[in-house]
Amino acid sequence: MITYLEKMKTNSIFYPILSKINNPKDLRSLSEKKLSKLCLEIRRFLLHSVSKSSGHLASGLGVIELTVALHYVYNTPFDHLIWDTGHQSYPHKILTGRRDKMHTIRKKDGLHPFPWREESEYDILSVGHSSTSISVGLGLSIAAKKEGKNRKTICVIGDGAMTSGIAFEAINHVGFIKEDLLIILNDNKMSISNNTGALHETLLGETKYYQSKKFNQVLEKEEKFVSNSLKRRSRNFFRSLGLNYFGPIEGNDVYHLIRTIEYLKKRRGPKLLHIITKKGNGYLPAEKDPILWHCVPQFNLKNANKSIKRNKKKMFSDLFGKWLCREASTDPKLIAITPAMKEGSGMKNFCKFYPNQFFDVAISEQHAVTFAAGLAIGGYHPIVSIYSTFLQRAYDQIIHDVAIQNLPILFAVDRSGIVGEDGPTHQGSFDLTYLRCIPKIVIMSPSNEEELINMLHTGFHYRKGPVVVRYPKCYQKKFLKIQSFSKMKIGEAVIKRSGKKIAILNFGTLIEEAKIVSNRLDATLVDMRFVKPLDEKMILKLIQNHQVLITLEENSTFGGAGSGVNECVLKNKIFMPILNIGFPDNFIKQGNRREIYEEIGLNSKGIENTIQNYCNKII
Repeated sequence: MITYLEKMKTNSIFYPILSKINNPKDLRSLSEKKLSKLCLEIRRFLLHSVSKSSGHLASGLGVIELTVALHYVYNTPFDHLIWDTGHQSYPHKILTGRRDKMHTIRKKDGLHPFPWREESEYDILSVGHSSTSISVGLGLSIAAKKEGKNRKTICVIGDGAMTSGIAFEAINHVGFIKEDLLIILNDNKMSISNNTGALHETLLGETKYYQSKKFNQVLEKEEKFVSNSLKRRSRNFFRSLGLNYFGPIEGNDVYHLIRTIEYLKKRRGPKLLHIITKKGNGYLPAEKDPILWHCVPQFNLKNANKSIKRNKKKMFSDLFGKWLCREASTDPKLIAITPAMKEGSGMKNFCKFYPNQFFDVAISEQHAVTFAAGLAIGGYHPIVSIYSTFLQRAYDQIIHDVAIQNLPILFAVDRSGIVGEDGPTHQGSFDLTYLRCIPKIVIMSPSNEEELINMLHTGFHYRKGPVVVRYPKCYQKKFLKIQSFSKMKIGEAVIKRSGKKIAILNFGTLIEEAKIVSNRLDATLVDMRFVKPLDEKMILKLIQNHQVLITLEENSTFGGAGSGVNECVLKNKIFMPILNIGFPDNFIKQGNRREIYEEIGLNSKGIENTIQNYCNKII
């Protein structure tokens, strides 16, 4: 019987063409007439692979033909091909020597879920966050020109990623200096969720033109076909910015793409090719629900719709969404904002029930924060729901537009701490570090579901400045009915267990591990709850009757909550041994949360060993 792995190793019986493609050079040796069959094999391989490994699926299904066409026409890796964001890169990985390792994607020590420079010479840029491709592509293009290399640079960016400010900044520069660069706008009407914004409406108008009978008429001669397909629109948005705009064209037709790209390869200057693709193309369940099939767990191909149903376990994000609806029911001035993460942030029901109090600002983190500032100045009560890793992109706005103005805005910072399978670009390792130094900000870190609800309620009704409530990507340990809220006293910690010699100061959801360790070591355990302001009275009290302080947090130990405790002790001119336990000083790789916590020593066993080794030296 043929096993899954034997089948995945591209047995020639299942994949007669794909099994012979070990790199793009092999691809370029194929006759053009075989490429359509190759695309079918890649699609079948990708479906089988992701069904067993989990991962990003719908985006990759939509760009198989484009991936084949680009590697077929261009001399990669000499020519630089950059994939923006990276959700769509699985077909690229399959064609660039990583086909037989696809079953390891997103797993510990396996293939990275996005293009990654250390993984392959074909991955020009390590990505994960959106909208960076055009800036990097322009830099590479200029570098190649200065070195006298006849190298082409191609950037593939989705219509969702194009809404981000950095993409517009780069286009403005490209159009001004007229550098030789090809930008391919992959228009599938989606980012992770449905797209929003004026650019989306502009592209929608182009798509309607593309769908018209006049545009799609059958033309006999290829030259006439190409020239009409690439017809420039006189009032096109991108052309007004200095780019030569072509399209829109069918993006799921490999032959049409090859002819078009070959034509554009010969033209110099800044070019934007607008292609229309279908997210999930070739797999009906993914075509019907591209949001559900964007990133999937393992599933049964024969019974996909039933096996792919979302995990019924509720996450902290879901609890945030429930609280949001409850709070909005009594406050018509509550305004919730998200930068294109409605589903992931648990806001799907909120936007359904309170559409007039909800704004999805697309992939525009900087705008999301400053937009909230305007609402707050106008007398409304904004809540910005955003992932920790994406809040980094709006750091100046937090300081300049919110904190300096001392505006009462609640930041619900999701995915703090270990995110897991998406790797270094998505771990929430630094938010305490980059937020704690900002004056006038309150930072809370709940240890459980009940604290999350009460902290959100407390932060929302705090009117003296901005508040951050940060919480991880993890499942609720118990079902919590939202019946009533309790306001918390700002900056007040709670003793959970009294012990001897050792005091563990816990910040966040490592409280369960901390309970196990404190029981084993007969240590005092304190749920600190507030990272800023710290409960300095509690810290000074603990110093009086303990020999060592241990801080525990899901953040880098550099500048995090533990650093705040260190500063408190030094400020009071007290000598006290302190051990800060948290994330190491490196970018944390992919894996599931359990694997990562075990590897970095943040499970109960690892925490206990670290404390014992430290205490053996000083007590």
